[in-house]
Amino acid sequence: MVEWIITDGLTDYRTAEAWMEARASAIAAGEAEECIWLVEHPPLYTAGTSARAADLTEPDRFPVYPTRRGGQYTYHGPGQRVAYVMLNVAARGRDVRCFVRQLENWVIATLDQFNLRGEIRPGRVGVWVQRPEKPAQVDGSPAEDKIAAIGIRLRKWVSFHGISINVEPDLSHFGGIVPCGIADHGVTSLVDLGLPVTMDDVDLALRATFDDVFAHDPAGSCDTAP
Repeated sequence: MVEWIITDGLTDYRTAEAWMEARASAIAAGEAEECIWLVEHPPLYTAGTSARAADLTEPDRFPVYPTRRGGQYTYHGPGQRVAYVMLNVAARGRDVRCFVRQLENWVIATLDQFNLRGEIRPGRVGVWVQRPEKPAQVDGSPAEDKIAAIGIRLRKWVSFHGISINVEPDLSHFGGIVPCGIADHGVTSLVDLGLPVTMDDVDLALRATFDDVFAHDPAGSCDTAP
């Protein structure tokens, strides 16, 4: 069983981090169920274990939280759905690469609920959407913007941290960092793309697609995106 928790309002980042770590420890000890926790945060930047100081271009703009998740700098704030994922990866095959692909596929399946095609790109963490209305890239391929970020940590084979999907955040807030160290592409959101999607809509889509990715065929979901 996976417990789903939705917290209204804005959740303090350090409070969330402490709660996740405690829940992950309880899961590892067999004292709690797996958990998906859906939150929003006040505007802030987080620095993953691979963050480079030069990518924090406006260090005084918002609070900056060093964190032990993988990845580089990312932004969290109102209008962005953060899904913290506390799952027992040992019981799900002990394949970290597969687990990350499942997270990507979960985001892609969620976006597909709104008829939006999300894609992954080698060497670029997260989920991307094509923007054919924007000027093409130097190589002539369509412009692409990032719509979701992924960053996890495992302790005793239990995951925490997770994914974030841009629903309707203030996209200018991303300007204080080089998101995930990728300077040649922009960021977007569901509403920025013209989709009248609410946070509740996204929560329902996340719940509706979760089992298809993680429960029904966990091995197969690592082969191809939905």
